[in-house]
Amino acid sequence: MALLPLVALAVLLLVIVRLDPAGKLRGNVPPVEKLVFEKVTLDEKGISARVLNDGPDAVTIAQVMVDDAYWAFTQEPAGQLRHLGAATLRIPYPWVEGEAHALRLVSRNGLTFDHTIEVAVATPKPGGRLLGIFALIGLYVGVLPVAIGLLWYPLLKRLGRRGLDFVLALTVGLLVFLFVDALHEGSEAAEAVPGSFQGTVLLVFAALAAYLAIDGFGAWLRGRSVGASGAASDGLGSRAVVALLIAIGIGLHNFGEGLAIGAAFALGELAFGTLLMLGFTLHNTTEGLAIVAPLATERVPLPRLLLLGAIAGLPTIAGAWLGGFLYSPLWAVVFLGVGAGAIAQVVVQITKSMARERGLGELLRSAPVAWGLLAGVVVMYATGTLVG
Repeated sequence: MALLPLVALAVLLLVIVRLDPAGKLRGNVPPVEKLVFEKVTLDEKGISARVLNDGPDAVTIAQVMVDDAYWAFTQEPAGQLRHLGAATLRIPYPWVEGEAHALRLVSRNGLTFDHTIEVAVATPKPGGRLLGIFALIGLYVGVLPVAIGLLWYPLLKRLGRRGLDFVLALTVGLLVFLFVDALHEGSEAAEAVPGSFQGTVLLVFAALAAYLAIDGFGAWLRGRSVGASGAASDGLGSRAVVALLIAIGIGLHNFGEGLAIGAAFALGELAFGTLLMLGFTLHNTTEGLAIVAPLATERVPLPRLLLLGAIAGLPTIAGAWLGGFLYSPLWAVVFLGVGAGAIAQVVVQITKSMARERGLGELLRSAPVAWGLLAGVVVMYATGTLVG
C-alpha cells in the first residue's frame, strides 16, 4: 500500500515525458536558454570557463568572443548541454595581467551570455608555497585574534554581578551582529548560485539545519555532563557547554569568512593590504571575548582555553584553502547558512542561561544588559567597517 502511490506517480511522470504536453502547447516558441558561468580560471595556456545550463532546454555553444573578437575554443564534454549539464571551455587567449577582459558565449540560436573578468590574474594552483601563504593569512586574521581575545579571561573573573551581566550581554550583541553578517554574506553568495539550486532557500534551510544540530549537540553534551556528575549541573558543566557551542558557532562563521578571503585571492578581487588585515584582526578579537564570557565565574585550565580558541580560529585557515583552490558559490551559501544557524542557537543558549535566575523581562530592563547589547553591536559594526 505504501508503494502504490509511488508506482502511480512514476507512471504519471513517464506519461508526461512521453507525450510532452508542454512542448505541444509551446509550439514554435524559441527554446529557453540560460548559461551560468560557474568558474573562470586564467593560466599560461589562456582562459578556461566552466559553464552550467541553468535553463530547461538544451543549449549548444556555437561561438566564443573575447573582447569583441571571435576565438577558437574547445569544449569538454562536447555537444549539447542539457538541464544542469556542465562543460569546460578552453580558450587560447593571450590575456593581459591586470587588465579587464569580457567573455561572451553565443548559442546556436543566437542568444548571448556574458562574463567580465574585472582584473586578470593567474589563478592560484595548489602548492606548498600558496598553502603556506593562505595558512599565514588565516593565522593572522582568524587564529591569533581569537587567541588574543581569550586574554580577557583573567579580567572577567574579577567582575561583579553587574559587570558579568554587561559582558554576557556584550557577547550576545557580538553574536547577533555575526548572525546578521553571515546572512548578509550568504544572500550575496546566493545571487551567484544558479537559479535551479535555489540559493536563498538553501541558505535558510542550511541555517535551520545547523540550528537544530547545535541544539541537539548541546543537549547531548549536557546529558553527558549530568551522567558524569550524577546530578544536573548549572555550574561548570552548563557554562562549559555554552562556551564550546560559542566556539563551534564562531568557527563555522570563520570558515565561511575564510572561504570568502581565499576566493577573493583566487579571483583577483581582493587587495589584501595592511588596513584590511587590521580590520579583520580587530573584528575577530572580540570573538575570543565572546568565548570566555560564560566561563567568567569558573576556573578553566589553560589547555581547555587553547582548545576553544583553536575550534573558533583554525577553520579560517581551512576555509581560505578551500576558497582559494575549489571555491563554489553553492558551498559558500551552505557554510554561511550553517554558521548563521549555529550562532543563532548560541544566542538562544546564552539568553536562556542569563534568564534562568531572572525572568526575561527583568533581564532586558537591566541597564548593564541593555548597554552590553548596544556595545556589542557597535563594536562589531565599527571594526567591520574596516573589513568592508
